[in-house]
Amino acid sequence: MKKKSLLFLVAVAMFTTGSYASNPDSMVVSKIYEEVLGNGKVYENLHYLCKNIGPRLSGSANAQNAVEWTRSLMESYGFDRVYLQEVMVPHWERGAKEKAWFATGGKKINVEIAALGGSVATSEKGIETTIIEVFNFDQLKELGEEKIKGKIVFFNRPMNPKTLHTFNAYGAAVNQRVQGAIEAAKYGAIGVIVRSMTTKIDEFPHTGTMRYDEKLTKIPAAAISTKDANSLSAALKTDPSLKFFYQMNCKTLPDVLSYNVIGEIKGSEQPEKIITVGGHLDSWDLAEGAHDDGAGTMQSVEVLRTIKALGIKPKHTVRAVMFMNEENGTKGGLKYAENAKVTNEQHYAAIESDSGGLTPRGFSIDASTEVVNRIMSWSPIFDEYGLKEIGGGGGAGSDIGPLKSLGTALFGFRPDSQRYFDYHHAKTDVFENVNERELKLGAAAMATLVYLIDQNGLN
Repeated sequence: MKKKSLLFLVAVAMFTTGSYASNPDSMVVSKIYEEVLGNGKVYENLHYLCKNIGPRLSGSANAQNAVEWTRSLMESYGFDRVYLQEVMVPHWERGAKEKAWFATGGKKINVEIAALGGSVATSEKGIETTIIEVFNFDQLKELGEEKIKGKIVFFNRPMNPKTLHTFNAYGAAVNQRVQGAIEAAKYGAIGVIVRSMTTKIDEFPHTGTMRYDEKLTKIPAAAISTKDANSLSAALKTDPSLKFFYQMNCKTLPDVLSYNVIGEIKGSEQPEKIITVGGHLDSWDLAEGAHDDGAGTMQSVEVLRTIKALGIKPKHTVRAVMFMNEENGTKGGLKYAENAKVTNEQHYAAIESDSGGLTPRGFSIDASTEVVNRIMSWSPIFDEYGLKEIGGGGGAGSDIGPLKSLGTALFGFRPDSQRYFDYHHAKTDVFENVNERELKLGAAAMATLVYLIDQNGLN
């Protein structure tokens, strides 16, 4: 009796986790994982994008090279349609490498900085003056113009290492990078230095976008490595009057024509309804953009390649979209949604991968409660593959976000976040820091979600 009871419990467990052989969805999902893990091209494609093309800041020659290569790649897989969608994008260039140092105790200490994307340059001779450390905008306001005017403001609020989800820690700290130049200019500052957005203490500055208020003076803004931020902070405690110097050579050029790159497999039953899966093709200029977001773009291509390789006939049209200019403008995502509205396209669902090529954990859902419940009903299948972090909230992605106004259900692919900000926007975001198996598992997870939505619907 004990043996029979044990066998019965095993059978029930197999059924409730989706492993039961008669579950057709589970069988197809198993084949998806086998295809990606055994025959997947996502890792070798990422290698080509990183090593043969490299950094892909919007408006650059490399960004255009990436457009042309990605189109050719999707054509080589025989997708039903591959095309380019025009979009005007910003064109900012870093110029010669930045220089920075501070002087204290008769010594000059060199530090690593990187201009923030969109920043104006310093003068040719650079800026040298006293520097004042603050940790938030309230403190800046308390100090006021009397103590800030003519100085460099040093924003040194770290990402909170006690926060479990690093994207939450990033969100709580990043306003000093994005808006720091605006807030400091209100009180007469002549420059801004911002602690890099990472919990890792190293010598690599992390760039990223920043903004200006056209009504205020535009002052040069740079990120400083966390290691040097700590050194500068310590030095200020013993020598508050120390001088800081930095020189930047960046410039903003006129907008240029670029493209979203789109490949699709036409739906067999409801081709007018579209499931979009994508990431952004552009990257910052300091490195290869392997995690941000070469991983997401190549995973999206892999989703369509896998569907075609397995002979799956999707009911809805499935698109892979390589968005351009997420990093410093989101022009690609805005253009995609604008075009969808003008042409009355029905965007049923959209999935974005822009959180790195790390171990998959699940998906965030930005949709109705009914859609969330529908997705959660597939938890037995997701659980088999470690996709346990699934639910509403958390946002889905900046490129697909504009589709929400069209009634599209939005999903964000969520890999493990603990190492992502070690590389994010820094020199270390290179192919060597992407694990092949983790990248493939992410592509398979995305293909699984696309398949389940396509075959079962969201209602």
